[in-house]
Amino acid sequence: MDSPRVANLAALLRALREGPLSRTQLATRCGITKAAVSGLVTELSERGLVRAAGVLTGGNGRPSQLVELCGASAHGLALSIEADRFAAVVVDLNGRVIAEEAESADVPALGLHRGMDELALLAKRVLPSDGSRPVGVTISVPGLVDSAAAVLRFAPTLRWRDAEIADLMAARLQLPADAIAVDNEANLGAIGESVAGAGVGVRELFYLSGGIGVGAGLISAGSVLRGARGFAGEVGHVAVDPNGDQCPCGRAGCLETKAGLAAVLRAAAPPGDLLHDPALGVDGRVALLRERVLRGDRRAATAVLELGVALGIALSTVVDVLDPDVVILGGYFAELGAWLVEPIRIELAARPLGTAARCRVEPSPLGTSAPLRGAAHLATERLFADPTLIPLVEASV
Repeated sequence: MDSPRVANLAALLRALREGPLSRTQLATRCGITKAAVSGLVTELSERGLVRAAGVLTGGNGRPSQLVELCGASAHGLALSIEADRFAAVVVDLNGRVIAEEAESADVPALGLHRGMDELALLAKRVLPSDGSRPVGVTISVPGLVDSAAAVLRFAPTLRWRDAEIADLMAARLQLPADAIAVDNEANLGAIGESVAGAGVGVRELFYLSGGIGVGAGLISAGSVLRGARGFAGEVGHVAVDPNGDQCPCGRAGCLETKAGLAAVLRAAAPPGDLLHDPALGVDGRVALLRERVLRGDRRAATAVLELGVALGIALSTVVDVLDPDVVILGGYFAELGAWLVEPIRIELAARPLGTAARCRVEPSPLGTSAPLRGAAHLATERLFADPTLIPLVEASV
């Protein structure tokens, strides 16, 4: 099929994401003639992607038949790899969650190939039992990603290097490798926030992700900024204390030495404390830390305050360089947002640049689910870029 026709089909399908429209409305919104729209809608119907949705009445003209997106006609698969767990979610074209599941795992101990085996088994459990294939798969990973090649270049927390994630998963799920995308979890978190979180309608967004490490995703004018080699956003290695602890990257006083979860937990409780029990997982330990701050535990509260100060120092440089509309605190930072936002704002205000007001700082409403939400969006986006991925069937509207 010629590319202009595919582009027009895609334009109509994307327009219908906003809700039912008549053919006249589609023609106006997409800049396509009404005659052409009629044929394109018929084709989308024959692919099972749209259906009739009642009649539009009112005005002086004749009633017009509405067309709507058939959300259940296809699905996308989002997968997440973290140091301590795997997660998977299946969504339809409306973004509705069809199935989701997560499991704890010592991913570094499993190694690359056993880890991918476990992830593939999880994916097969959540995919529809009718054998239908996802239109796209997006895999979220914590590390440096060559997204064009779908290769994880380096993930310190996983101890994986030059991992051909897309090829490995394609073989296990019997899908074409080009149907599988791989991206950094912070980039996907930024996308998730921009489509369903605190970044909806925001032009310039900076997403700061807290976990075992610290990462960031940048969205400008609706697109992820990746840098020349795809590694933009590695804010975890911005220096916040030149006399601080040695970072695994070889530098001293990096943000990760202050804001990585292990560092914060060490500051919040002595060795042997339940806060350091890996069996609780990241979520369990963060919940316990939060509980202690609420209870008035002085050491825990001081650790969280110092975390906010460190984040504010690092973000003052980020804000000066990037000038975002909003900074969104994601990952475990979101769970502690009630205590982090104010010290961050104080540090930003103490380092003004010019007279312009500083950007907003908000905890993520999506929390740790933001990367999966972003991954799910990209998984279905593949179909919205090329509706011909779904074969023709007999139908009409």
